[in-house]
Amino acid sequence: MNATFDLRPLAPPQRHQLAFQCFDTLTAGESFDLINDHEPRGLHAQFLQQRPAAFDWQVLEAGPAAWRIRIRRTADAFAPTVHSDLDAGCCNCSCRSN
Repeated sequence: MNATFDLRPLAPPQRHQLAFQCFDTLTAGESFDLINDHEPRGLHAQFLQQRPAAFDWQVLEAGPAAWRIRIRRTADAFAPTVHSDLDAGCCNCSCRSN
């Protein structure tokens, strides 16, 4: 069974940080679910940039009140984290206004 993390009660800068912390504890084949109050496009973009070819992103529920995403680790190794403005914890996506 997958762990589920509800991001909705967290402050926006903490949401992306938690997602990456959870992901980095997984081994290949393991996954977790996230619940968010909006489509996490910015988080997905961060995963594409910082964990390329190391994850699978599956939308389980697509709003409007809640989005449920399953993130599965597909590889034990991935490129080192790319440092960018996104490292501040949030990517300036719509979660910053929530």
